[in-house]
Amino acid sequence: MKNKFKNKYNHPILKIVDSSLISLPTPSNITFMWNMGSLLGMCLMIQIITGLLLTMNYSTHTDLAFSSVNHIFRNVNYGWMIRSLHANGASLFFIYMYLHIGRGMYFESFKFTHVWMVGIMIFFLTMMTAFMGYVLPWGQMSFWGATVITNLLSAIPIWGNQLVQWIWGGFAINNATLNRFFMLHFLLPFIILMFMLIHLLFLHQTGSSNPLNINNNNDKIPFHPYFTWKDLMGFILSLFLLIIIISWFPNSLGDPDNFIPANSMVTPIHIQPEWYFLFAYAILRSIPNKLGGVIALIMSILILIILPFSTPNKIKGNQFYPLNKILFWNFAHCFILLTWLGACPIEYPYMMLSQIITINYFLYFILSPLMNMMWNNLLKI
Repeated sequence: MKNKFKNKYNHPILKIVDSSLISLPTPSNITFMWNMGSLLGMCLMIQIITGLLLTMNYSTHTDLAFSSVNHIFRNVNYGWMIRSLHANGASLFFIYMYLHIGRGMYFESFKFTHVWMVGIMIFFLTMMTAFMGYVLPWGQMSFWGATVITNLLSAIPIWGNQLVQWIWGGFAINNATLNRFFMLHFLLPFIILMFMLIHLLFLHQTGSSNPLNINNNNDKIPFHPYFTWKDLMGFILSLFLLIIIISWFPNSLGDPDNFIPANSMVTPIHIQPEWYFLFAYAILRSIPNKLGGVIALIMSILILIILPFSTPNKIKGNQFYPLNKILFWNFAHCFILLTWLGACPIEYPYMMLSQIITINYFLYFILSPLMNMMWNNLLKI
């Protein structure tokens, strides 16, 4: 067992590479769902590289931002490809992130508390980065989306209005706002990259979870070549999917209103964010009170923090308990339905459905610990 994972190099850098990517002891029974972490790393690198290339031709001025994006798409060599990769790469990033979080919840990987907490921080920062990136093309939906979301801070008692004006840099969304959002959108991916390295550092200390949710050191194999080839297969399939999307359906995930230059005098009929924010947007709209809606919006993400502290260590994964499994898949369906409802008009029956499913969404985090306590008591008997 020791020889199989023995470090073969004397150079300190080669030692790190060997212990992190080659000889890393990895459970032999992990499935394709454990590929999501490496795929997220690939997506982040695509976003950083394409983002850096886009900044070379982007103009951070309200009069020029929309035209500069149009210029990149039409006149810059391969600008259409870089722009489409960046826009659709964000969607792929969130697909893998939701699958990664879902897998962590299902197989209770959140019991590695430090890994989970850093992961939630990465999720939160990614949502901030994506929101600011959506504002930069300065189309109608970019402008009004930024207006609606930043205005939510005015619900904070006493300092709300001052905070909104401080973020805007004035009394309305203006050039200062666009400059700030661009600066933050540029810097945050590098902060996310740093957090990803910390996430991996903690993961390599604890080791990966596995479908059986057992700590079996006798059933571990070196990361290379078994999982490097598996990850490479995931990279190839993901890039193939991205190439198909940017070649045939580059604008299918975008909003048509964002192809109209931002106009503060004309409000779009139906303001909505990108699809990956729709579940949180549906939760926000389902609460009649503005401050209550903002709290529900933030809690829809931050509530994931309680999972490591609400599950007894004796319980070994949702996959072994039928009632836990039903609760998890009910939660997954709530997430999908809220994503659909976020794109629906604010009218009956969509508002009523949003309220029912929002309650159902949060009930998971109450019922799941109760169910785990029940199983824990049964195990004692």
